[in-house]
Amino acid sequence: MKASDDTHIPTCAADGLVHVIIDTPQGSRNKYKYDDELRCFTVSRVLPIGMCFPHDFGSIPGTVGADGDPLDALVLVDTPSFVGCLMKVRLVGVIEAEQTEKRRTLRNDRLIAVAETPVNKPVIKHVNEVPKVVLDELEQFFINYNRIHGREFKPIGRRGSQAAERLLRTGMRAYRQ
Repeated sequence: MKASDDTHIPTCAADGLVHVIIDTPQGSRNKYKYDDELRCFTVSRVLPIGMCFPHDFGSIPGTVGADGDPLDALVLVDTPSFVGCLMKVRLVGVIEAEQTEKRRTLRNDRLIAVAETPVNKPVIKHVNEVPKVVLDELEQFFINYNRIHGREFKPIGRRGSQAAERLLRTGMRAYRQ
């Protein structure tokens, strides 16, 4: 069971935006994870001094990625939210990546999204509008984050919102199976 199973949170909102459940807010050194048995978020690990999440990080309910977990999404925010926050987001792109652990390599893409509310429309509409230096830094964060946990994270491409939407549909199909 995943956090979204218990609460019946749909993958998408009626307005077409995507739901993301934030597990780790921007600026946090603590990585949180939903514990199915306890039915709450717990601290999964603490990042080294000087390392923190660059933006809100979470997962999309009702999806399954190649790694067997819900699809990951990094939500570009100016101000952190909180653990367990449900955000409606617009997908703007994806960092495609391979992750290797114990000689096993699989895809572990990171969807890039922007929060949207009826009164707060996102400035960024496409991953190409995100400064290259920011995308480079995000990739480097995931490379370093995985390295300290004994995994290799290798970015293999950056794609726009159409690729992100395809990945979302694939993840939704995998969840239903």
